[in-house]
Amino acid sequence: MYSRKKTVEELPTELTVVWSCSSEQCKGWMRDNFSLSEAPVCFLCQSPMIKEERMLAVVDNTSYSQRK
Repeated sequence: MYSRKKTVEELPTELTVVWSCSSEQCKGWMRDNFSLSEAPVCFLCQSPMIKEERMLAVVDNTSYSQRK
């Protein structure tokens, strides 16, 4: 009846464009709308990154530079 375990709320997801590291040994990635460059390099291993799509939780980027 009285449980300390919190209920897990389902977050809405959507197909999201991301940049993924091109190195097979690296797992680095970032959302496209959080990238500061047109063609970013991996922040972990400095390899080039490629565009992909993933099902991710919805996150709004409210930084000033993204409000165009």
